[in-house]
Amino acid sequence: MSTDTDNVDLVDAAVVENLGRVALFAALMGAFAYVSFPNPFSPAPVTLQVLGVFLAGIFLGPVWGGVSIVVYLAAGAVGAPVFSGGGAGPTVLVGSTAGYLWSYPVAAFLVGLLVHGGLSVGDPREAGIVRLVGSMVAGTAVVYAMGVAGLMLVLGLGPVAAFMAGAAAFIPAEAFKIAAAVGIVRSDAFVAE
Repeated sequence: MSTDTDNVDLVDAAVVENLGRVALFAALMGAFAYVSFPNPFSPAPVTLQVLGVFLAGIFLGPVWGGVSIVVYLAAGAVGAPVFSGGGAGPTVLVGSTAGYLWSYPVAAFLVGLLVHGGLSVGDPREAGIVRLVGSMVAGTAVVYAMGVAGLMLVLGLGPVAAFMAGAAAFIPAEAFKIAAAVGIVRSDAFVAE
């Protein structure tokens, strides 16, 4: 039996690179959760997490972007203090913000799918402004729909009260996050190499 392993690739270099990016975006999501402000109109705080969801989908594409958010949720579920305000543990994933948290991988996948026009990942700077903004609006709709459903289920709110507290209360913040994501994508600091 030969022991020559000089020409053996155990894992494709692209997979290793993508796994590194997944870890980076999962950590970014955790950092964005610490930027948290109470929202007087909602039981859920305003955080930068949705910006992280947008960026994961845009820069990593639908598959790896979604995976990065799943890694983030798994880290929080096993005890890493990466949820809003340093929260951790599985109880957060069934609490009042559960709908939002569970929406994040779906939204990242959708944003990536729409920005890149499919499962393969291209240069996000080639997507037009309308495509970028439209993809993030679609991702926001997913976050709001699942967040509102979570508030109805967990807190027993009616549809109108849940929509007002779970979606309408966040529209100005989401507009800011969409604008920030467009600025980041269009920035010369993020040139693909």
